[in-house]
Amino acid sequence: MNQLTRDLLDSPGPLLLVPDAVLLPEGPADGYAVVVADGSFRAVGPAGELARTHPGLDAVTLPGHLLMPGFVDAHHHLTQSFGSALAFGEPSEIFRRVWVPLEGALDEESAHAAAKLAALEALRGGFTTVTDAGTRADVDVDIVASAARDAGIRCVLGLVCNDVAGDAATAAEDSTAAVLESAEKHLARYDGDPLIHASLAVSIPEAATSTTLHRTARLAGEAGAIVQIHVNEHLAGVERSLVRHGLRPLEHLHSIGALGPQLLAAHATLLTPRELTLLADTGTAVSYNPVASAWKGNAVAPATAMAERGIRFGLGTDGTRGDGFRLADAAEFAQRIAYGLATGDSSCGAGWTWLEHATAGGADAVGLGARTGTVAEGLAADFLLVDITTPELALSRDVPWELVRRGNRDQITAVFVAGELRLWRGLPTGWDGPALVRQAAQLARAAVERAPITRVHPTSAAARQRSTAR
Repeated sequence: MNQLTRDLLDSPGPLLLVPDAVLLPEGPADGYAVVVADGSFRAVGPAGELARTHPGLDAVTLPGHLLMPGFVDAHHHLTQSFGSALAFGEPSEIFRRVWVPLEGALDEESAHAAAKLAALEALRGGFTTVTDAGTRADVDVDIVASAARDAGIRCVLGLVCNDVAGDAATAAEDSTAAVLESAEKHLARYDGDPLIHASLAVSIPEAATSTTLHRTARLAGEAGAIVQIHVNEHLAGVERSLVRHGLRPLEHLHSIGALGPQLLAAHATLLTPRELTLLADTGTAVSYNPVASAWKGNAVAPATAMAERGIRFGLGTDGTRGDGFRLADAAEFAQRIAYGLATGDSSCGAGWTWLEHATAGGADAVGLGARTGTVAEGLAADFLLVDITTPELALSRDVPWELVRRGNRDQITAVFVAGELRLWRGLPTGWDGPALVRQAAQLARAAVERAPITRVHPTSAAARQRSTAR
């Protein structure tokens, strides 16, 4: 283990950081360094060269460390963190029985605490950006923005733009107009905010009229933002779309002009070959959420096929667990189990695929590719310092593969967002993380008790008793 101390990094001025290696798009570069100033990477290059071109900076050596881009969570629900212990063993469409009722029970205090708790978990897991798909809590969405800012994490913040309620097929004209007016205001609300990036969201295609789906796509495209929609996630949703429109959800979105680079399709686990072609041809992005597939009864998105066809995609947690290394591992493992074993594909992306789509690919998918996701001059200094002297990584001969297969959050020494030290050895800087956890635990109990949640599966202890009683 090395003796790096926090005071060497927690500085308001420019930093010249010299780790053992820097993870660049082409792979780890030994002997490289970075200059961090004003929230961005001012320079990236050989350490000796940067020392000569920045003589006024004292080099901070980082022995035993890899400097790598922070992970980008391409799909999250920050205000659902209070229900993270309720998601196990449940059949599909858990949002109807757990998430909607739970978020409906949140007030401003509990929504803020839930979102900040999720942000803390994300930072601990190496995420420097989270993409929130919009809260259903009856609070101003700025509550979520405030929680992200307080935690110090970058957030693509969705505003839910549903204008169809329940099983209705249409919406009142004034409802659609109000939704679109709110969408325009939301897209302008966070202009210039260093950490919050506005996004629009529709829960599922059937939750919005064709007019709203088309108009939100256009509004987001004009603003350089994204629209987040859960698409082709559950078989029941696909079948409802076929009954209502004669088209699968992705096909329906294509038919009304809602596909395109501005759309982030969450999950996309049930795709036909034609739908893969639609994604590729339109430049539509996908959030591949492998842990959600395992936990919530979904199929596994064909991500290796997406990568081969050049379909844009990132990796998302869907609020399951905020650990970037375990997410990358799950992304590769799910492809191996679902597709690789059946075809004899022993590579399944060769490690680098999942690392790339957890960072730069994710940033591109959520509309921030020109801002973050890569260690490069001019981009935001969102990065991790990873201890590579641990037993898991010290003997590595292939760092990208090792990070995917053997990396874990315990190896993260520091997390920087926008050039500022936000997390040091698992604890946030500048605010009391353990106090938030205690507060959230109390608020969560009260929220769960008052929410009309319906769970199908018993707790693990009850399930064991039921099994042994047979």
